[in-house]
Amino acid sequence: MKKTLVLFMAIVAISLSLQAQKINDAKVPAVIKLSFAKQYPGSTAKWEKEDGRYEANFKSNGNNMSALFDVNGMLLESEIDIKKSDLPTVIISYIKEHYKGSVIKEAAKITKADGTVNYEAEVNHKDLIFDVNGKFIKEHKD
Repeated sequence: MKKTLVLFMAIVAISLSLQAQKINDAKVPAVIKLSFAKQYPGSTAKWEKEDGRYEANFKSNGNNMSALFDVNGMLLESEIDIKKSDLPTVIISYIKEHYKGSVIKEAAKITKADGTVNYEAEVNHKDLIFDVNGKFIKEHKD
């Protein structure tokens, strides 16, 4: 019984460490906050930390956005929420075919630091990632 409890506690601890954790603005390194301020002047962020990276969640020009930074303040990618109807039609068709009867809960356009564009569609608590042409890339649990 004691071993089972210890194993359960270890599994819970590991799963919690893998999820994004909200952090106080004061705990975000200055270099990251400075980079964010340069990229998105006038915006105020709520921060999360996951896998050693920092994610800023904020509004810009009325749009919900996020920006992901490494520990040195380098912008890795930005994400902007879009209307589900703004997804390329090939993505909507893919979801209708491969996730029959499912509803797209949210959609976003992701721009990587190198300019590469991807699309994200949340379906059945999973994020589906597509390239700019609508080709399916991967699925990961939300």
